[in-house]
Amino acid sequence: MDSLVQQIVAGLTGKISKEFIVFIISMIPILELRGSILVAPTFLNTEFLPTYIAAILGNMLPIPFILLFIEKIFAFMKKTKHFHKIPDWIEKKAMKKSAQIEKYGYWGLFLFVAIPLPGTGAWTGSLLSVLLGLKSKKSFFFILLGVMTAGLVMSLLSFGIIDKIFG
Repeated sequence: MDSLVQQIVAGLTGKISKEFIVFIISMIPILELRGSILVAPTFLNTEFLPTYIAAILGNMLPIPFILLFIEKIFAFMKKTKHFHKIPDWIEKKAMKKSAQIEKYGYWGLFLFVAIPLPGTGAWTGSLLSVLLGLKSKKSFFFILLGVMTAGLVMSLLSFGIIDKIFG
């Protein structure tokens, strides 16, 4: 993960704004908001608020598309010769993390996205929302709250704000 982020940062630095680099990294599955906020103060020397906003916007941009179209995309992929196994693999992997959402519904979705742990985040939360039959508009709202919370947690840690307050 670190080398991928470093390659992205190195390849884009000087060509686009630092905040736009944060935005782009935030859109990438697995890296998402957490990855972008981790690299922002260290590799990009950005400030808290512009980084926080860019990371949220970048992380949330793909979410409506996942909520609205992933079922159609997976249905298409399942009919193809080369990609038919991928949707089943993704669905199985995602459903292993579904217990919290099944138990607590939309608040479980919020917690799933908000707690910055590996394998959680807006992309997986959106997929689980669809797989569990949750309503898209309501899911989007709780995913946004989760992304904002995760962004705040990661920013407090990455920008050393906790150390400044308690150190």
